[in-house]
Amino acid sequence: MAWTAADIPDQTGRIAVVTGANSGLGLETSRELARTGAHVIMAARNLEKAAAAEADIRDGLPLASLEVRELDLSSLASVAAFAAQVRGTHDRIDILVNNAGVMATPQRKTTDGFELQFGTNHLGHFALTAHLMPALLRSEAGRVVTVTSTARHFGGTLDVEDPHLTEDYSPWKAYGQSKRANAHFALELDRRLRAAGASVESLVAHPGYSNTNLQAASASASEGWSQRFFHEAVQRLGMSQADGALPQLRAATDPGAEGGELYAPRFVNFGPPVRRPILPFSRRPSDLEQLWRLSERETGIEFDVAAAS
Repeated sequence: MAWTAADIPDQTGRIAVVTGANSGLGLETSRELARTGAHVIMAARNLEKAAAAEADIRDGLPLASLEVRELDLSSLASVAAFAAQVRGTHDRIDILVNNAGVMATPQRKTTDGFELQFGTNHLGHFALTAHLMPALLRSEAGRVVTVTSTARHFGGTLDVEDPHLTEDYSPWKAYGQSKRANAHFALELDRRLRAAGASVESLVAHPGYSNTNLQAASASASEGWSQRFFHEAVQRLGMSQADGALPQLRAATDPGAEGGELYAPRFVNFGPPVRRPILPFSRRPSDLEQLWRLSERETGIEFDVAAAS
């Protein structure tokens, strides 16, 4: 039997943080976690859109336990402020879904001078996870789910001397690099959590080819033909947002899921969520360790999982 949202166990009493919760996969993930009883902290850069998303959920779930908070992943100061607010309000976090992202944008920089896609999709989530780790470790069974993409296979080798592609920028190369970083971060985080004997697990999810506003935002931000092509194609061929959110929902809630696993559509980019193998070349220890050190260097955050545990 295919796994569906109906298979999500009761989440009553659990506290979840979902980034990019104002639309797309983040909205559907927030909706289903709330439907099954979780208190969901909806993190979003645009509070007006987040409020509309909250109203959309409450329209069908009037008793949903929701909390909207501002988070701009392209600003390390915003990430730190958000995490401090969450830790000040909640003694623990049970689920963190690192979902938000930008795709195939023109060459731009974040507030901190990072390439926009690497800075937002990876470094922002690296910093957020580090700041929230003390709260996650207070959960009896915490989970961190980081969302990647099949584009991770096209990111090329990470240049540690120029991770922001100042010398060789292309929108899709930068996107693929950020999505590979998402996967590598999740795997290295799980390794370090296991080594520390922590109760938190780290998993990877990818949504397949899903019809969300990510393609529309990419097309509107760029004049590239490929962005416009994928925007039009996904409207015709893509899975629904609700179906696209299922891999990350399964990774976050399935009692049988384990740290270090990847959940994705059965047929690469389409179909119900299943556990898929991670090939050895996609998890070389040296690559994972290199990304971790680079992330600490760029963010200025020493993410010592063992010490936090």
